[in-house]
Amino acid sequence: MKPKHVIIIAGEASGDLHGSKLVRAICKKNKEIYFRGIGGQALKKAGVEILVDASELSVVGITEVFSKIPNLFKAITIVKRHLKSFKPDLVILIDFPDFNLRIAAVAKKLDIPVLYYISPQVWAWRQGRVKIIRKRVDHVAVILPFEKDFYRKHNVPVTFVGHPLLDNYTQNDYNQSGTLETKKKVENENHGIPVIGILPGSRDKEVIKHLPVMLTAAQILQDRLKNIKFIISIAPSVKKKHIEEILKNHKGISDYELSTEDVKKVFGMCRILVAVSGTVTLEAAISGTPTVIIYKVSPVSYLLGKLLVQVKNFGLVNLIAGENIVPELLQDKASPENIADTVFDMFNDTNGLQKLRKKLFEIKDMLGGPGASERVAEIALNIMEKKY
Repeated sequence: MKPKHVIIIAGEASGDLHGSKLVRAICKKNKEIYFRGIGGQALKKAGVEILVDASELSVVGITEVFSKIPNLFKAITIVKRHLKSFKPDLVILIDFPDFNLRIAAVAKKLDIPVLYYISPQVWAWRQGRVKIIRKRVDHVAVILPFEKDFYRKHNVPVTFVGHPLLDNYTQNDYNQSGTLETKKKVENENHGIPVIGILPGSRDKEVIKHLPVMLTAAQILQDRLKNIKFIISIAPSVKKKHIEEILKNHKGISDYELSTEDVKKVFGMCRILVAVSGTVTLEAAISGTPTVIIYKVSPVSYLLGKLLVQVKNFGLVNLIAGENIVPELLQDKASPENIADTVFDMFNDTNGLQKLRKKLFEIKDMLGGPGASERVAEIALNIMEKKY
């Protein structure tokens, strides 16, 4: 039997990680499948032949995309050539909608089936894209509970597979009170000094834009709380030198450490997090760690976003909850003073933090059980065997 051939495309760091888990899950069920596509180190380690590195394509904001246009068109040309030359048995698209929907159009013309894993956020903005998805995509595997109803309403074949972040945690990670097992241990090691986490983003441009603001907020908090420590988490997709250069020019905080550890360990060390909006804020919720979400983009991107976005919240935690359970500070509201005030108020409200942790664990329960990658792998294999 001829081995199956799959093209997989993940243009962002989180998609690269989730895609690598999916590739491994598919290979467990069928080792005779060859993968090539667009991604980063995670997909490469999973055995995917990388045609274009995702780091050349990822952007932040609406206006910022213009600087990447030459790279994006070059990547589209490369993928088109491979689709026409190799006629793969399946194309798997992960998020990255403006790029991936173009690829879906080419695949559809060539009669190559398309599985979209991790839906574009069409329910939030530019809802008209759902018509394009209905025409170009054979099946959508969604990871947020409310997305299933949205796609069914628009007659798009869809399966809610649960969120892949749940695979990072087991019941053994938590103690009887529902908090991460490492929290008490870490505070004891720090002689009872509480720790606040700073998560400045998964892209270099995000870090450059947000970290100076977060450090100034940390300085204000240090002056107010005195006995406090900070951990600055460095995402695998971020260059450590950017963090170090920003810190050289910011002498305000004295007790901090840089961490390249798995972010799950960072959550376990922290009483509260200040995090740039993204998938990591949902992972923080799954861990039960209270978080202040911040985000800044260019003024033009912000104005365009206000016109186009059709949801009240931008934090995934609040979107899933249907209410504001964690603070969101966007654009001008994400000032050092506002961030510091918000963290300070949370820090001094012990009962409020306990209630918030309880709500965060309710979010975790809404995301389905572990095994998202395995469920998507089954869908992918069924499509290739023409069972869908």
